[in-house]
Amino acid sequence: MTKQAFNRLELVSEFREIPLFSMLDDEQLLKIVTRVTRVKLDAGEILFCQGDHAESFYLLRKGQMQLYLESPDGQEKVIDVVHGGQLFAEAVTFFEGQVYPVNAQAMQYCELLSVNINIFRGILKESVDTCFNMLAAMCRRLHVQLKEIDNLSLHNATYRLAYHFLKSVPEDAGEDTHIVLHYPKSVLASRLSIKPETLSRILAQLKHQEIIEVRGNEIVLHKIEALRNYMTSQKL
Repeated sequence: MTKQAFNRLELVSEFREIPLFSMLDDEQLLKIVTRVTRVKLDAGEILFCQGDHAESFYLLRKGQMQLYLESPDGQEKVIDVVHGGQLFAEAVTFFEGQVYPVNAQAMQYCELLSVNINIFRGILKESVDTCFNMLAAMCRRLHVQLKEIDNLSLHNATYRLAYHFLKSVPEDAGEDTHIVLHYPKSVLASRLSIKPETLSRILAQLKHQEIIEVRGNEIVLHKIEALRNYMTSQKL
């Protein structure tokens, strides 16, 4: 892992486009970017481990990161896959003791921006309005995460996979829509809490019914409406 300093002024406009920072004024943004550093990771490198003291949260600019937990028997459970343009670990700002609750590992070469948590906390303490705006942004994200939990815990494996495919395409997508899995199917299975062999079986079933076609890491959704109906029929 390598770290590199930045031209701070170049970052202000970039950070202003990020929802979490969009309510900050120029002075507040400058305070943040003053302590921002660039982090580069090669595939497989660990950014932080569960229980590590947290001094930063991160904006992923390039590559993919997986956030995961490890069971006592060494099994990994992928909690989330972070893509370019996304923030992660920002919730640690509000944790008592400020420790990371998960592990973070680069799935490929990654470039990130490291945001100092204490600087960010200081800005929040200075402005009640900023705190309320931040709370609103966090609540919106929490709503999305609760929906994800619902789909991962209250429905069966076929429903989860269908939901994952459908949320990856526009609502008005037509037949023969292509999507790309940017990470191995084993990671997808872990993300959806599905055993790899179960994932393979479901993919084979959907392919046999000509609802989808699997071309390596590319999935062709031949019959989107049929997939929606299939998802509905698979609710628990």
